[in-house]
Amino acid sequence: MTLRPFSDHRRGLLISIDGPSGAGKSTLVHHLAQLLVAAGEDVHITAEPSTGPIGVLARQLTETVTGHALACLYAADRYHHVETEIRPHLELGKAVISDRYVPSGLVMQRFDGLDPAFLWALNAEATRPDLCVILEADPDIIARRLVERGAHNRFQLAPGSSHAEAHFYRQATERFDVLRVDCGTRPPERLAEVIRDRLTAFFAAPAIETSA
Repeated sequence: MTLRPFSDHRRGLLISIDGPSGAGKSTLVHHLAQLLVAAGEDVHITAEPSTGPIGVLARQLTETVTGHALACLYAADRYHHVETEIRPHLELGKAVISDRYVPSGLVMQRFDGLDPAFLWALNAEATRPDLCVILEADPDIIARRLVERGAHNRFQLAPGSSHAEAHFYRQATERFDVLRVDCGTRPPERLAEVIRDRLTAFFAAPAIETSA
């Protein structure tokens, strides 16, 4: 009995990696991509905000635009990202790994005091990931990492941001079937192996054997 590779799925797989700022998402994404490529997968790495025109604008305006306007801009980027980059790669049978996706859309604008129901409605039509990974760690560990590397945006400068972000993620992911991974005690290469093993368990199926 052999295992069917992920790419034999009727379309590609969308894997999202989300979690608090400073959790090591980008490093983990690259380790996971290397493992999947080694397993014979065709992998496409992407991120949000995207590198498309709306994503570039969102990055530029994050420090000066707030509330509903910024949430709508990020959601617009997400839908454009799906239409122009994610879905075309899925249709080619690729494994697409996104560094931040819908869960982040349900979290970051909470710092501007937006209603979670509004954020959910704004993102409800986005393509659901096949595997949604949420990185978790002691917020104090994450806070120390942010101090060491420096904040990247105004959200990370808010007092107690690491504790608030962890709380927002717990609330946001109640709507998703997620794989929670503790990134505070294990190196990213080991975490990538855990995710790879979960993908194997979820999507690999016995090959159909026929008799002559």
